Amino acid sequence: MVAEQELLVKYAQLVVKVGVNLQPDQILVINTPIACADFARAISEAAFAAGAHDVVMSWGDEQSAHIRYAHGKPQLFTEFPAWRRAFYEDYAAQGAAFVSIAARDPEIFKDIAPEKLTLANQAAGAALLEYRQRLMSNQNTWCVVSVPTPGWAAKVFPGVPVAEAEEKLWQAILRTVRVDPDSDPVENWQAHITFLQKAADFMNTHAFTQLHYENSLGTDLTIKLPQGHLFAGGAEKAATGVMFAANMPTEEVYSLPDREGVDGIVYASKPLIFNGNVIDKFWLKFEAGKVVDYHAEVGQDILRELLTTDEGSCRLGEVALVPYDSPISQSGILFYNTLFDENAACHLALGKAYPTCLEGGADMDSVTLLQHGVNDSLLHEDFMVGTHDLAITGTQADGTEVPVFREGNWVFAAAQME
Repeated sequence: MVAEQELLVKYAQLVVKVGVNLQPDQILVINTPIACADFARAISEAAFAAGAHDVVMSWGDEQSAHIRYAHGKPQLFTEFPAWRRAFYEDYAAQGAAFVSIAARDPEIFKDIAPEKLTLANQAAGAALLEYRQRLMSNQNTWCVVSVPTPGWAAKVFPGVPVAEAEEKLWQAILRTVRVDPDSDPVENWQAHITFLQKAADFMNTHAFTQLHYENSLGTDLTIKLPQGHLFAGGAEKAATGVMFAANMPTEEVYSLPDREGVDGIVYASKPLIFNGNVIDKFWLKFEAGKVVDYHAEVGQDILRELLTTDEGSCRLGEVALVPYDSPISQSGILFYNTLFDENAACHLALGKAYPTCLEGGADMDSVTLLQHGVNDSLLHEDFMVGTHDLAITGTQADGTEVPVFREGNWVFAAAQME
């Protein structure tokens, strides 16, 4: 049922060597559902083989979480244990690397009152603010990966026996992370990172002041980019100088928008999974950076909860460029998992921006970042907007317009192939 052990080991080694790029005598913290225990243990083995000082497991169980949400009073979800906050802050302060295995049943909390989920998000966001700021400013190396769970596989491949669905999802995931029996995944990733960095260089060289999105769904959106913005992709540099890949898979080149410079309407091209619920067939209308109107055919109440989490949750914190012909898109699989679906299409994110996407941003305090147009929020939620006919046009400081995407794909990459 599970992928061949050799490939599982290769995948785990890839996470350690490229994902967090674990250094000798460094601590590794693994956030994992208990359903992913085998893979978490494989990462632990690979980490100790790479010289880890210690590997610490932080286990989660969505079934237990469901019981708690179903029966707990709303007041319960305003609380966040001090010991859990200390756990993350203490290990982060010791320079630990963090791996998170993101593998949730996409609809596990569909019968839970949205208010409870929002309160829990707010409590966790406030309590773990320092820890999350460290990760989003690359003070620590971190990586998000995934492996199948029964509930998730059943959603992706409905009507298929669970064991078969899990195996199909395994094979799909291994393809997206470039792990196969006949090549070295580390070499595969080094080549992939080189391409993404070329795409980032293209964007940074042009220093666009804004991007204009259009497609047949009805998207007509202008996004201003703040002065000093930076596009990144593939691999990032931590404060220690260590290069790491924060997401596996990744096909994106991303930056941050001006939080008050987004105007127009954008239509989602894929469902968004938020708090164990599906939001689908939705659009957002922006004025001066803020969502002023919205509608979802599925999950309207959940979308409202997302947008009202805090003052920054109704503004954009990320703009990410992904070719429509990416391997994940070509697979034809809707993963119902943002880690994968965001890498099948261009996407935007509501909420917190990455300070590292602004020159000197990693060293700025929250007030200074805000003055530079950088959005802040307790959450960061990606939603997909890319389509086969998406056109993105960049405008330079002198008014020159440059095609960035046409027919859903990079223009510069097509030009290189001609």
